[in-house]
Amino acid sequence: MRCPCLSGLPYAECCEPLHRGVTTAPTAEQLMRSRFSAFAVSDADYLLATWHPSTRPATLTLEPELRWYRLDIIDRSAGGPLDTRGEVEFEAFWRSPDTRGSQRERSTFVREGGRWLYVAEA
Repeated sequence: MRCPCLSGLPYAECCEPLHRGVTTAPTAEQLMRSRFSAFAVSDADYLLATWHPSTRPATLTLEPELRWYRLDIIDRSAGGPLDTRGEVEFEAFWRSPDTRGSQRERSTFVREGGRWLYVAEA
C-alpha cells in the first residue's frame, strides 16, 4: 500500500514505523506527513501521542465518513534535524459521501526530548 502522505514510498517504509512507535520523525515536515497519514488510516492514538501536552485535547474523535486522500506541502520554515522549532504550511484534501473540501493551515511544531510534537495552527 502506498503511503497516504504521498511521499512515494510504501506505507510500511514511510509513516507506519512512526505510527507503531518503531521510530520518530526526524523533521517537523515528516511529523506533519505522518499526522496526515494518521488521519487517513484513522489512528487517533498516534495523533494524540504527537500532540504537545499544552494544546492536546483530552480525547479525539475522528469522523469515519471523511476520507483524507491528498496532502500538499506548501512551505516549511526551520524544523530540521538540528532545530527545536518549525512550521509547516500544508493543504490536506478530504471527501465524504456528500461533499469534498480541503483544510489549509500553517502548523507550529517543537522538538522536545528528541521528538517533534505538533503544537497548534500558527
